[in-house]
Amino acid sequence: MIWNYRAWRRKRLLKSAMLPVREWQQVLEALPVLHGLDASQTERLGQLTWLFLYEKAIHGVQGMEVTDAMRLRIAAQACLMILELDLDCYSGFQTVLVYPAGFRVRHEYEDEAGVVHTQVAELSGEAWERGPVILSADDVMAESNNDGVNLVIHEFAHKLDMLSGVANGLPPLHPGMDPNAWAQAFQNAYRDLCGRVDAGEALPIDEYATENPAECFAVFCEAFFEIPQILALAYPAVYRQLTLFYRQDPLRRQ
Repeated sequence: MIWNYRAWRRKRLLKSAMLPVREWQQVLEALPVLHGLDASQTERLGQLTWLFLYEKAIHGVQGMEVTDAMRLRIAAQACLMILELDLDCYSGFQTVLVYPAGFRVRHEYEDEAGVVHTQVAELSGEAWERGPVILSADDVMAESNNDGVNLVIHEFAHKLDMLSGVANGLPPLHPGMDPNAWAQAFQNAYRDLCGRVDAGEALPIDEYATENPAECFAVFCEAFFEIPQILALAYPAVYRQLTLFYRQDPLRRQ
């Protein structure tokens, strides 16, 4: 058997200390997306959250003071997504940056004709392919309802998507999952959403899903964890693929 130093270190960390009980309980009660977990799942989530906080640095920028409560909120929601996976899904980055509120970014891109364009956008979060996750503190702390909009889940979904090398709505799938079934489910749902927007119809999930396939995946992940009943009714094939990917069924928890 090959000795795994990372696994050994994590076991020692879990034996040495755990999350502060009162503060952890407050986070569990404050975030509806965490409700419905059984005792075993809650224990597992606490372990992952503790390890996440040990291995990742969560820093404030622009004078933002990140409290322990905010760190717990961020880590708990990020770890909910990998509850039945592995913390190594987040091994490609070390830092979470927290702005006080929304922030402005400037991106350059080259079109098919070779012309370079500059685009300025106001964002509440961002995930860099080879860098940190960036979050707005206002949005993190305002999360108190299961309304299908969750900044932490959205940005960490991008990180899972990027495990394939690029954010394109197709993260690395588990053995036994059918890439064709995944593609068909998400492509059909994406076309339907875009068609509804063009027709001026109301959407069952956040309209930002129509931005591109990567954003569509991230928005579907928000809906999967926060409003699974709506997602399962509107796009059952997508819901099925996400239960296979996350190895969770949030609908049962509700």
